[in-house]
Amino acid sequence: MKKINWGIIGCGDVTELKSGPAFNKVNNSRLVAVMRRDAAKAKDYAQRHHVPRWYTDTNQLINDPEVNAIYIATPPSTHEAYTIAALAAGKPVYVEKPITISYGAAISMVDVANKNNVKLVVAHYRREQPMFKKIKQLITDKVIGDSSFVRLDYYKKALTREALRDTKNAWRVDPAIAGGGLFHDLAPHQLDLMHYFFGEAKSVSGMAINQAGLYTADDIVAGNILFKNGVVFTGLWSFGIADVAEKDFCEITGTRGKICFSVFDGRTIAVTTGDTTEQFTFAVLQHVQQPMIEKVVAYFLDESENPCSGTDGALVMKWMGEMTGNKAVTIV
Repeated sequence: MKKINWGIIGCGDVTELKSGPAFNKVNNSRLVAVMRRDAAKAKDYAQRHHVPRWYTDTNQLINDPEVNAIYIATPPSTHEAYTIAALAAGKPVYVEKPITISYGAAISMVDVANKNNVKLVVAHYRREQPMFKKIKQLITDKVIGDSSFVRLDYYKKALTREALRDTKNAWRVDPAIAGGGLFHDLAPHQLDLMHYFFGEAKSVSGMAINQAGLYTADDIVAGNILFKNGVVFTGLWSFGIADVAEKDFCEITGTRGKICFSVFDGRTIAVTTGDTTEQFTFAVLQHVQQPMIEKVVAYFLDESENPCSGTDGALVMKWMGEMTGNKAVTIV
């Protein structure tokens, strides 16, 4: 394989700017086919993005002889079936986060990838963005000394009834489609970063409730992680507060200082040691997934390591299940 010819399953909103155009901007990569069940929307996407072919049937895209890699960008409930079908056809897969709706389903995907010796990558794309690579470097270089604990707070105002009537929002709070509520949609990015920064967990615990009663999924989650290296993580996610209380904040505290940043809403890292604070500001990325797609292409071409394995994606699902299951679990 000398060039990655991509086919996208699910060319919806997430692919319009975040990912789709990047497949044609990365070296040795091009987008050759897309699939969406709505023929008019599939054709429109293909025409606007200059994609040679479009389909309404998943199997037709998977079996397109020119397509040699698949990007799956559908809602999480379909990730398992589409990924397994692509892997069974011998085509490597780049699948959106969360990897799927449950830990068991994620492990099934990993098992099929291993059995067929086909590559699988999960789109926890913040790992490859310059801002988060810088945070990883600061931690590794012990700029704030030894990391001790992390506090993450993510609060968003409740979705309105009007917003919930929009299918773009409704599926995200339907556990059958998303695996849970907005926690399952957004927390995978944050928790994967914690895994990227601090490694494996010794124990995970938490609780989740439906506090506002606006939909069937839980809307507030509290979670704790004790990492094997001794770092303690505490997170609180709330999706039913007043807009004046919205917050996106993470603080990593070490023996000599702290690192403060926002996962979703910011472009600046503040590093405080002693009485000095240094800031690092990063440019807005036109296509937020492009750095990750570059790594995925290199991995598929045997030029790099896997930037985020299926096992990594499954682990995040395991952590979320432990946080929302109202139990403490020791991980062997």
